[in-house]
Amino acid sequence: MLRVLCRRLGSSPFEKAGGSLHVPGVKHIVAVASAKGGVGKSTTAVNLALALSRLGYAIGLLDTDVYGPSIPRLMNLEGQKPRVSDRKFLMPLNNYGITCMSMGFLLGDNAPAIWRGPMVQSAIEQMIKQVEWGAIDVLVLDLPPGTGDAQLAISQKISLAGAVIVSTPQDIALLDVRRGCNMFAKVNVPVIGVVENMSYYICPNCKHEAHVFGHGGAERLASELGVDFLGGIPLHLEVRETSDSGKPIVVSNPDSDITAMYLQVARKVAQRVLASPEKAPATPSILME
Repeated sequence: MLRVLCRRLGSSPFEKAGGSLHVPGVKHIVAVASAKGGVGKSTTAVNLALALSRLGYAIGLLDTDVYGPSIPRLMNLEGQKPRVSDRKFLMPLNNYGITCMSMGFLLGDNAPAIWRGPMVQSAIEQMIKQVEWGAIDVLVLDLPPGTGDAQLAISQKISLAGAVIVSTPQDIALLDVRRGCNMFAKVNVPVIGVVENMSYYICPNCKHEAHVFGHGGAERLASELGVDFLGGIPLHLEVRETSDSGKPIVVSNPDSDITAMYLQVARKVAQRVLASPEKAPATPSILME
């Protein structure tokens, strides 16, 4: 399959408009980014995708973190391999009603991607345009952390509807958020808003809130930068446990307070990108009791 992914393309299935590439069948592409690693970006991207699906939209999820793909574990798709269609396109995998693609499906569990920048850019571009995505309302991209080659390649080549920035409240993370917002501004990608992850800690016993990483930093920075604050997600044991088990909280505990927070973030994203926060689902939502 890596040969299929990395082979030289003849004609491109993309349509060009305004210098950006559009993916056939995909109406909107939203990047979930963090200028700093370790802030829970992939967990946020997965639960955002699942929350958008709960709102009735057809959602795709692409893991563009070539060096450290997390989507196979988070979406409970580890060990599975995509098939190849008759026209030599990759057939994405599906779980919880979400169409997924990741370099993690093509590499072994412990196989490193020892690639230079141009190879990374080529792999990401081909994972987008040589995949049978089908009819998708929103394709959510889980970007690698930082503001390097991969982020620039995606921002400059792909027609992005906008970017969601994930941060923790602490000052050292917020410094990088400012850099990330500036990068998107330079490549004319609108920042939809900022999500403050690990916003506070809730004790499972006494329910006391503790602001382990500071308080309100992402909301203040969003206001300063003139972008929307999409919401704060607490540091909670259930989020970690459900993520590690491949049963994200939005599907494993659909009535929880934290799921409600992700749904609120999804509504704000849908309002910006789709001009409608919610629509009747075409098919029943897939939930796990």
